[in-house]
Amino acid sequence: MSISTHNDSAESLYRDLPSYSTVACIGAGLSAVGLGAQLKRWYDFDDIKFFERHSELGGTWWVNTYPGCACDVPSALYSYSFEQNPNWTKLMPSNKEIRTYVVGVAEKYNLPAKMKFQCEVERCDWLEDGSRWQLQIRDRNTGKVFLHECQVLFSAAGQLVQPRELDIPGVDSFAGEIFHSAQWNHSVDLEGKDVVVIGNGCTAAQIVPAIVPKTKSVTQVIRTKHWIFEAPNLKYSPWMNWCLRNIPGAMAFHRFAIFVIAESSVPLFYMNKIGARARLHRRNVVEKYMRETAPEKYHELLIPDFDVGCKRRIFNDGYLESLHAPNLDLTDKKIRSIVPEGLATEDGLIKADVIVLANGFKTNEFLDPLQVHGRDGLSLTQHWKIFGGPSAYNCSVMSGFPNFFLLLGPNAATGHTSALMASENMVNYALRILAPVLSNRASSVEVKFDAEKAHVFYMQEELKKRVWSAGCKSWYIKDDNQWNSMSYPWTQGYFWYRSLFPTWSDWIVKLIDAKTKPYITT
Repeated sequence: MSISTHNDSAESLYRDLPSYSTVACIGAGLSAVGLGAQLKRWYDFDDIKFFERHSELGGTWWVNTYPGCACDVPSALYSYSFEQNPNWTKLMPSNKEIRTYVVGVAEKYNLPAKMKFQCEVERCDWLEDGSRWQLQIRDRNTGKVFLHECQVLFSAAGQLVQPRELDIPGVDSFAGEIFHSAQWNHSVDLEGKDVVVIGNGCTAAQIVPAIVPKTKSVTQVIRTKHWIFEAPNLKYSPWMNWCLRNIPGAMAFHRFAIFVIAESSVPLFYMNKIGARARLHRRNVVEKYMRETAPEKYHELLIPDFDVGCKRRIFNDGYLESLHAPNLDLTDKKIRSIVPEGLATEDGLIKADVIVLANGFKTNEFLDPLQVHGRDGLSLTQHWKIFGGPSAYNCSVMSGFPNFFLLLGPNAATGHTSALMASENMVNYALRILAPVLSNRASSVEVKFDAEKAHVFYMQEELKKRVWSAGCKSWYIKDDNQWNSMSYPWTQGYFWYRSLFPTWSDWIVKLIDAKTKPYITT
């Protein structure tokens, strides 16, 4: 064998060997950045790798760039408790402002250097002998597949990431441009165009007022109704920003006050007398606002006949006012098909040069299409079939999947406050549980099956007592078996408490030294 052949063989073997980090994270959005920052803050820990399918960090705030894209949660809550921002310009900031914030936090903790972009994690397997996870990752630029191993695996892939497929025939026949809101085509000029927006959820309520002034016409096809709340998007004055920057405790008080206001709406979701009274009062207030703000000709199309809170609320930031525009038409006519000229409806043709799909995302399908296989090759999909749908102990862990944590996993969504707050609680909970692993006292941690089962079924029983099960059709609940994998039935304060004090009797901690005393945290 020649020296060059031997060297080529050695290089090939080296390329085929897995890379390694103690911790790996799928995704590089806000949850992932929070994880990396807390690992550094809590444990001065840097041995983590992030694998992101897109070309930049930021998650949903990098992907979603549609006109009018903004947060519908107050910025004081949609930020990390340990990196509060005194410089927000609005109560509910734009996507650009949020992304600037998260990039700044990531750079402060030197996280971009640990991120690999354009990497699609296709499969994850638990290797029992080595107490490791092995990741099969495809480089989206070259198509090549490589392996990475880690002791601890996090998924921060997000909840609303996969656009929902359009259930209307004829998409390929359309002669104009058609795209989903999360895949906005900025090369398409809407100036002077006939634009159709399909959908009327939170995203559509931001898109419509942003594009109406520049188009020839906008036709919004609504398929469901929503309660639309008054929510003035207040601007922070320079004086307010100065106070938040310079007065000790001002930011903490500001955040806590908004948190309390948000938590005060929790009774809306309970199916009891107090909840019924709260919903009736709120319904009267919101319906009055909608009737006073929206054109009278659209009241029947807009105002729901179901309870407030049954579906995700929409906060009005110019949408109802934009319905008065002379070039806007709102319709609920059933679409039969997409044709070259536009939409063929039961009432005739709606002409379109551009069709925007604001029809939402796949829900109740966590990690799809990623395959995660735990002990004995059992997949997450198979594990969840045992219960009836996606579920997790404390919204983040499953028995049979050691050292694996979901950030914003099943039932982590809140109907009243910040998802980022829930994500931070999950990160903190995971880091408490992982303390014996990260200190090399244990090789793995795993929740017990009985603990997971008890927690999951108790949560589902509690969810049946909430307004999401009141009968309206929403993306919170699966149609086939009424399994709710999206909503959290209790307050965020309670979730913080559960995450602060782990129940160690629910966990199996595999110690490295059998003589070591069982791990107890304080």
